[in-house]
Amino acid sequence: MVSANVDRETLRALADEGNETAMDRLADLADARGDLEELSGLLDEGCLRAGHLLTRRAVGRGDLRELQRISDAGCDEAGEELERLL
Repeated sequence: MVSANVDRETLRALADEGNETAMDRLADLADARGDLEELSGLLDEGCLRAGHLLTRRAVGRGDLRELQRISDAGCDEAGEELERLL
């Protein structure tokens, strides 16, 4: 998890500069808050961790349409789960 002395703004700045670890930590924070909008935005930016977290949530709900959307955004895991559920 994210160190207590690293704030979200610092992580966002690092992620904007291409730091994938910072982007993953932002995804973890968004997931912990239940912020699906931020997770979706991170997925759109290419964050595979966000894709994994969104996939896990969609599988838990049995949301095939969401799995298709996540798969279309480039998350292979969502496509595999979608195929499994179909």
